[in-house]
Amino acid sequence: MEPHTEATPVPPLVSVPRQSPEGPQPPAGHTTSTSERGSFCLAACTCGWRGPARRSRDLARKDATRHTAG
Repeated sequence: MEPHTEATPVPPLVSVPRQSPEGPQPPAGHTTSTSERGSFCLAACTCGWRGPARRSRDLARKDATRHTAG
């Protein structure tokens, strides 16, 4: 097997954007949304919270509202 003699230039590591030591920061406050998976609706928040799967979209929205209020 022939050794690889052609190299692809790679930018130096200093050109990579630096992140804070704590990692990416979530947006301030809570932003909730709902999504559907099959016949179920789920509420989720930017903080990582996830509500239970509901068949009723209205109940999923109420779960999200309760999360942001509390």
